[in-house]
This record gives sequence, C-alpha cells and structure tokens, in this order.
Amino acid sequence: MTLGFVLVLVPLAVLAYAYVLYPALLWCLARFSGERLAPPAFADWPAITITLPVHNEEQILRGTLEHVLSLDYPADRRHVLVISDASTDGTDAIASEFRDRGVELIRLPSRAGKTAAENAADAHVRGEIIVNIDATARPAHGALKRLVAAFADQTVGVASGRDVSTGSGTEHNNVGESRYVGYEMWVRGLETRFGSIVGASGCFYAIRRGLYDRHFPDSLSRDFGSVLIAREHGLRGVSVDAALCAVPRARSLQTEFRRKVRTMHRGLETLWYKRALLNPFTHGRFAFALLSHKLCRWLVSLTLPLGALGLVILGTQSRAMTWLDFFVAVGLGISAVLLRLPSTSVLRVLALPSYLLMANAAGVVAWWEVFRHEREPIWEPTRRQATESLPVSR
Repeated sequence: MTLGFVLVLVPLAVLAYAYVLYPALLWCLARFSGERLAPPAFADWPAITITLPVHNEEQILRGTLEHVLSLDYPADRRHVLVISDASTDGTDAIASEFRDRGVELIRLPSRAGKTAAENAADAHVRGEIIVNIDATARPAHGALKRLVAAFADQTVGVASGRDVSTGSGTEHNNVGESRYVGYEMWVRGLETRFGSIVGASGCFYAIRRGLYDRHFPDSLSRDFGSVLIAREHGLRGVSVDAALCAVPRARSLQTEFRRKVRTMHRGLETLWYKRALLNPFTHGRFAFALLSHKLCRWLVSLTLPLGALGLVILGTQSRAMTWLDFFVAVGLGISAVLLRLPSTSVLRVLALPSYLLMANAAGVVAWWEVFRHEREPIWEPTRRQATESLPVSR
C-alpha cells in the first residue's frame, strides 16, 4: 500500500468510525445493556432559574420572554434572569418591562461574551435547577416540566432538550442543518441509554445548582463543559426526547460556517481543559463516548489535509487518480460557491453533503486557530429568525 493511499484512508477511517461505527456500537450496547431514565417522582416541582444570556436582541426579546413565561411550570417556582452582555440597543429596556412578571435583569458593564454572562448569573440564581434558553429558541409548551423532571433521578446532573431544527414559513432553508441535527439528537438518545451524553444543547438545557461553576473560564463552552463537570462529580448528562425545543436554522451556510468555527474552537479548548476525562481507566464508558463523539469527529477535520496530500500524490502516479483529483477539485469549487449562496438556493439533494463539507471545512479553520493560539472573538449571537411554534407535538 502506497503512502498516498495511506494518507487518503486516514480521514476516511476516522470519519467512518465517528459517524457510522460509533453510533452502530452505541445502538448495540444500548439495546442490550442500556439505561433508561427513572420516571418523574417529584412531590413538588423544584424551584428553577431560567437564564437568558443576550446581546442586542431587541427585535426578538419581547417575544422570547412572553414565550418563556407561557411555558407550563408553576409561576411561584420559576425565576427568569436576563443577562445583558452590554447591549447597546433596546434590549435592557424591554427586559425591564417584565420586572413585575418576575423577570430580573443583570447588565454586564462591558462586552465579555456568553460564558462570562452566564458566570455573572451565579450570584443571582435562586433555583435548585438552572435552565438555559437561547433568545431564538422556542421550547414546546410542556418541555420545561419534562426537562426538569429528569432531575428526579439523582444520578442526573445535566439534562438537555431535544432540538427540532425549523425553517421559517414555507422556506426549506439549510435543510442539511436540519438533517444533521436530527442525526445528532438520535446519537444523544443512544448515549443517554448507554450512560451519559457528552455535550448538552446550548439552546435548551438544565443543570443542578451545585454544579454551576461561576469560575468557569470565559473562553470555553459552558454547555459542553457542564456535562464534563457533572461527570467529575459522579453524575451524568441525559438527553430528554420529550423536551422538544424549536431552533431556527441559519439562513445561509456562510452564517453557519462562522458559528461552527466558533463552537468547534471553543469545544477543542474545553476538551483540553477537561482532558483528564478522556482516561478510560478512570472514566470508563464516558471516556469512550467522549473520545468517539467529540474528539474523533474533530479529528476528521484535522486529518483532511493529509487526505488532500494523499490525493495529490496518487494523482502523480495514475491517470485515473488524476481524473479523481480533478472531480474532487470541481466538487470543492461547487461547495465554495454554495457556501456563499442563500440556503434556499441549494438543491435538497445537495443540502446534506454541502452541510457536512461546510462543517468539516469549519473544523479545519478551528484547528488552525487553536494551533496558532488565537482567541475566538467575543460572542456575537447568530442572528436567526425566532420560531414561534413547533411544527411537531408530542
């Protein structure tokens, strides 16, 4: 086997393991030895604090707060906390309008980022359970109770909602993102039965008050880190299928590309910060899942340049491989064009391949930034059109 073939096979093997073999192994293991959530057993619903970190969300915040206050949960057990990351528009004024309805506003004096905003919330939290909801997310009416009910199981430290990727109106914008999100939720369901998820949905998740670390580094990802912290305390994270949450899709692959670079960069830094959890001798199943779900997926992007080098080497050795290199180059060129088009312009048959190519290209950039020790710029929320209702019910 030549060097070129070896270099090409490396990313293909990692990709096949991360996206096909690992879920297949999970399915088998969960089917025969998987765990299930204990049924809800709360005599009284616990007190909760809902945190909403925002920056310049005047266009949607009023609708978000109305939606959050309408969710099925006892009003006397619910505290809503809006953390404004030094907003410069009417965000703070809108949040203040809801003061009489139990909404508290905290304002950071200067831009510090989403994690810093969440850290600032610690001193104001009142509930036993902290629920984070993104400004554009829309949990289903009964989703909040279903999410909180997971904590009736004392082994649960973090509970993550089930994202439902939605478009606006009749648009099929970024269908590839929707299909990928569905796949991701399926994998998290398998991991829950196997023992624990390895990362929570940043749009809608909950954590026990005792695990909320106010000193968590501002440059890291809290939704990912929360599950890692739970594991360090001997608790697990679960995905709650019944806790549905509508999450609007990005309007273009280019927008999603920028978000992916940011989340992957922060994810890599977070994993390095908690790298001791990759030790299978001390963390067993969790280490296996963390390695397979997170690190191996990110390694696909890291090994792609090796695959490209392998194709170049093979192209110098065979006319057939030269033609293969040509078609690969054409495919990458088409993908680069699609990246700049509105998602509604992308044919459905190309939606998922385009999304996967975009995601792995973003991964290459994220790895490059990490190796160069670049800091991700301060959080700039992805501007999405908030979804008012779920297209599904349960």
